[in-house]
Amino acid sequence: MRPTSLALAVAGLGVVATAVAAQSNSGTTRPDTTQADSAVLPPRSPFWPDVIPGPAARPGAILPHKRVIAYYGTPRSTRMGILGQIPPEEMFKRLEAQAAEYEKADPSTPVQPALELIATVAQADPGRDGMYRARMSDSTLEMVYAWAKAKGWILVLDIQIGRSTVAKEIEVYRKFLERPEVHLALDPEFAMKADQVPGKKIGTLDADDINYASTWLARIVEEKQLPPKILVVHRFTRPMVTNHTSIVLDPRVQIVMHMDGFGAPRLKLASHKAYIESEPVQWVGFKVFYKNDKPIMSPSEVVRVRPVPLFISYQ
Repeated sequence: MRPTSLALAVAGLGVVATAVAAQSNSGTTRPDTTQADSAVLPPRSPFWPDVIPGPAARPGAILPHKRVIAYYGTPRSTRMGILGQIPPEEMFKRLEAQAAEYEKADPSTPVQPALELIATVAQADPGRDGMYRARMSDSTLEMVYAWAKAKGWILVLDIQIGRSTVAKEIEVYRKFLERPEVHLALDPEFAMKADQVPGKKIGTLDADDINYASTWLARIVEEKQLPPKILVVHRFTRPMVTNHTSIVLDPRVQIVMHMDGFGAPRLKLASHKAYIESEPVQWVGFKVFYKNDKPIMSPSEVVRVRPVPLFISYQ
């Protein structure tokens, strides 16, 4: 995997749909983040979800008993997120400090730190098989898994399928997802149709794709007698997820619809309202960008977002 193609994911990540768009070098629309704005948020006490749709989760479920605070990226690139931008030991300390800020902002909800590793990375070129994606090596996955395991954290494998399919890509990581500490994330932005190229077009996944992943995870939970798996679905536009009302909930899988846009707080909150609050599925996630959010929302602001985010990732 070439470093230049690894950087592709940055080209399209986190467009806030309500922002004023500008063109990036890659051709993907980008938001105007030059206008700083403070978040206007309602008071929230206690910080607890209002409605939890679907069946009660099985014992051992992380949500809502803990709030996940994750660092996103890959150690093979400095341009795709905080996970790979600084040396590992420094990154661990920074994540621990970030998690502590959330426990201070909401003492009622313990924090579960996590590493969200981009396992399948969308590519600008088709590659040998024409799928416009590349996979991290087992050695890289084992290394990041070992980091998380040693700290008592969880690992989330993020999948950018390119022109491949959810079914093909998640099967590659079965041996990792059979471990109790490993969970799954899908990134519809990079799910391409037959004539589309990642970074040139914002992709989409349907409820059928999400249901396939959920059923597949539920089967693993059943076969291996594991606690429920988290399934994160990143989203920052309405077309990125179609037929959300057809997503089937299962006590063995906890589905998180994750607001993945960047920009000024008012723009992030507008996207959250438009694509998460207005189309709820089960649990709520929220992403904070260290470099692209201007200004960065504080933990005390994030935990007051409604519906309450319980999976918060930093890029």
